[in-house]
Amino acid sequence: MEFKTIIEPFKIKTVEPIRWTSREEREALLRQAHYNLFELPANAILIDLLTDSGTAAMSTRQWAAMMEGDESYAGSRSFDRFRKAVQGIFGFSHVIPTHQGRAAERILFTVVCKKGHVVPNNTHFDTTRANIEFVGAEAVNLPIPETKDPACLHPFKGNMDVTALEQLIGTVGAVRIPLVMLTITNNSGGGQPVSMENVRAVQAACRRHSIPLYFDACRFAENAYFIKLREKGYENRTPKEIAQEMFSMGDGCTMSAKKDGLANIGGFLCTNDDAMAQQEENLLILTEGYPTYGGMAGRDLEAIAVGLEEALEEDYLKYRIGSTAYLGSHLSEQGVPIVQPPGGHAVYLDARGFLPHIPPECFPGVSLANGLYLEAGIRSVEIGTLMFARHAAMDLVRLAIPRRVYTQSHIDYVIEAILRLWKKREQFRGLKLTYEAPFLRHFTARLEPL
Repeated sequence: MEFKTIIEPFKIKTVEPIRWTSREEREALLRQAHYNLFELPANAILIDLLTDSGTAAMSTRQWAAMMEGDESYAGSRSFDRFRKAVQGIFGFSHVIPTHQGRAAERILFTVVCKKGHVVPNNTHFDTTRANIEFVGAEAVNLPIPETKDPACLHPFKGNMDVTALEQLIGTVGAVRIPLVMLTITNNSGGGQPVSMENVRAVQAACRRHSIPLYFDACRFAENAYFIKLREKGYENRTPKEIAQEMFSMGDGCTMSAKKDGLANIGGFLCTNDDAMAQQEENLLILTEGYPTYGGMAGRDLEAIAVGLEEALEEDYLKYRIGSTAYLGSHLSEQGVPIVQPPGGHAVYLDARGFLPHIPPECFPGVSLANGLYLEAGIRSVEIGTLMFARHAAMDLVRLAIPRRVYTQSHIDYVIEAILRLWKKREQFRGLKLTYEAPFLRHFTARLEPL
């Protein structure tokens, strides 16, 4: 019989102090930030759930590996270890290091896309969509219908609608689709996993039309663990074996190692296409660095090589997925509307359900995120109308949990704070934009309360 209490599968060796602020301080800081939580100073945040990207606590093994970092400009032995670790999991012929995931996206879409092209995805995240649109192509979301219903308990709500994919190919023509992308897990759709069955069906559709299949693999380990837990036939497979099977069906991937690489910086682009790899490496040299470091230090390459393996350890994944479920279940039990079931890296509050009196054009997600900061010093992020404008199917507030950083008592504090807001939700009001950038407006937007 297993214990009910979730414990962290690690001991804490170094601590970082966090600072309490008063509500008056937070009110002033929020005004100075123009009601955009990205603009807040980190030392004014008590618990930071803005992102799980680059915010992980690294292990003793990673720190030890960093001391082995070879900082040679070309031919670094750290790159050899990095490439071996990546190929051992992902299996692709070419591994091109980049300083983070969006750099891999920029290089990929600059090489393969042009004006008039269409790129389907189960759901594009913000930087993916922006990099596609920046080169004049069109980013199209094809989630299954269940993805758009926050309360639906479908086990693989991250899946792509394969029928819709076939219809899109038939409408625009395969020649206009340079690649199909699957985001695992589906971040914009609530951190929901993609099933192996769905990967196989998407691959089959791509093969029928000679279209490459790529993965946005940021949270591949979490996706693999969900498959182990929820998909028949994978109960006795290891997360690494499941990941290897997933990637064997693709032609390449982009990866932010700041997520399931358990590193503070770094990423990579993979492909099996020799000619494409040459073009991508040429662009890499122009903007990122030589192909054996790609904008990273040797110590970063070492940290990722270790982190990729640690992210696939079952004890870690059991704790990781269990901690997120703990937060989600305690909120939903009290009636708080969230995206169900809880995702892998985050719990997503359904802001439209939480604040039904605030219409989407008045940014209910931003209002709720601001309220959480004012109430408890907790920073989160809106994923909705501010981030995606007309493409937003939902207005969500993502509570992204950094890996190996917070304890159960921190999560209990987050639960208490949200339940306080739930009791006074009628007091919230919307906001209006006073400034927006042409791309990725949520990072620098300025707002004010209505």
